[in-house]
Amino acid sequence: MDLFPPKPDQLVAAAGNVAHKVLYGGLADLRPMPRTLIDDGELREVYHYRPAATVHESGDPVLLVTPLAAPAICYDLRRGCSLVEHFVSLGRRTYLVEYGQVSFRNRSLGMEHWVDEVLPQAIREVSAHAGGRPVHVVGWSLGGIFAMLTAADQPELPIASLTVVGSPVDVKKVPLVAPMRPLLNLTDGRGLLTRSYRALGGIPQPLVNWAFTAASVQKVVTKPVAVVTHLDDTDYLAQLEAVDRFTANMIAYPGRTFGQLYHRFVKGNSLAAGAMELGDRTIELSAITAPVLVFAGATDGIAPVAAVRPVLALLKAAREVRFEIVPGGHLGMLTGRAARGSTWRVLDEWIEQWSSDDAPAPTTRRTKKTKKRKLDAAPKTAGQKAAKKPPAVRKTTTHKAPAKDATPGPDAIGANPTRRYGSAGSRSLGT
Repeated sequence: MDLFPPKPDQLVAAAGNVAHKVLYGGLADLRPMPRTLIDDGELREVYHYRPAATVHESGDPVLLVTPLAAPAICYDLRRGCSLVEHFVSLGRRTYLVEYGQVSFRNRSLGMEHWVDEVLPQAIREVSAHAGGRPVHVVGWSLGGIFAMLTAADQPELPIASLTVVGSPVDVKKVPLVAPMRPLLNLTDGRGLLTRSYRALGGIPQPLVNWAFTAASVQKVVTKPVAVVTHLDDTDYLAQLEAVDRFTANMIAYPGRTFGQLYHRFVKGNSLAAGAMELGDRTIELSAITAPVLVFAGATDGIAPVAAVRPVLALLKAAREVRFEIVPGGHLGMLTGRAARGSTWRVLDEWIEQWSSDDAPAPTTRRTKKTKKRKLDAAPKTAGQKAAKKPPAVRKTTTHKAPAKDATPGPDAIGANPTRRYGSAGSRSLGT
């Protein structure tokens, strides 16, 4: 919006947005996508999102893995900017695992609960509910870390592919943590933070809210100016409302789980070497055999590119590894407005690439409302693959790095079209 002076149409749009905000309380459509509970247990709820009326649900299922402390609405932020809505509209079988509210009685639960029980059980239930098909597992932030540890620890699980979004493995390269690590190691497990989470039984919700907000303090400071300069942009204002709701609904950490993450993940930086001790064994990321897609956000302050990229060298047994740098911060790269044309586009391509041979690509049923839309693919017959549209980006041989002077085309995904690992091809890294 031009401030000096604003254009007439901008003034009209801004006035309309302000009026709508005052009269109706907001601009964002925050209705959740309809879903059905198919399995539950201790801090485990597995949901199936109901298929849209205009499409036929088909293909391998997708399981969205929620990180600890963050609400599951990270995948269903608002209508028009919801990864769940996007998948459902394509006819993908879409599922989600979330954990509910963490309380003091859950203080003794460690990471083993999620890696040994919650995720494996969720993957098996989703596969069974979808007719025995393998599952595309998508984890954001800590959800991606848990997904990788689970896939490495139980390679027999029916996993078709693994996608990790904004999951740091080298904590030394996280700007918010790096300056404090020498001080953390001086306490030798007897510091104030350790005593506090043990006494409280975990990290309470208000502190989690504060920590997430502190990670994006620059955006918080500049938010009033951003609102004024975008008063005529309904989609922008709706996104701010949705993000505010997300931040206000953080969840507590169980005490023992937080202690493991704090001492092994933050202080010890154990995943940087590709392994983490859990229970009576050591889990090594090199044991992952499923194909892995790794996303890093160009402006992510919680999981910057430098902290995410090292995982590529650790996935030595994966069938393929693809790395993409996409626009956005920690949440924005997953479900921001730019994600609709970057992260989601690559994710669609990836899921289609690694789907079962007998799983047709999601198609839109021809109805009066959708008869003008083209089908994504024709149904497959026995022993024959469906004819697919030419992929948006060219794929390369597994674990073959591109030439240094390779330059993506005009349709490249990501914030920097000239970066080495662009989206002009599927970048499978061996080192």
